[in-house]
Amino acid sequence: MKDEYDFSNGERGKFYRPNASHHIPLYLDSDVMEFLAKRSRDQGIEPRELANQMLKKDIEIVQAAERTSK
Repeated sequence: MKDEYDFSNGERGKFYRPNASHHIPLYLDSDVMEFLAKRSRDQGIEPRELANQMLKKDIEIVQAAERTSK
């Protein structure tokens, strides 16, 4: 690594996109992926859709439990 770098020709914010959305990869255990694949195949939907449905339902459950515990 150099002691100094020359950024005099740099352009601030060149790649900044304020409305950009970031998709974070989610790595599932093989047994979870097998379950989702079979279940989504049986329901005729994509595994991504099924995973989102299940996670949203879990979020609802957690939020309901938090509301009742306050």
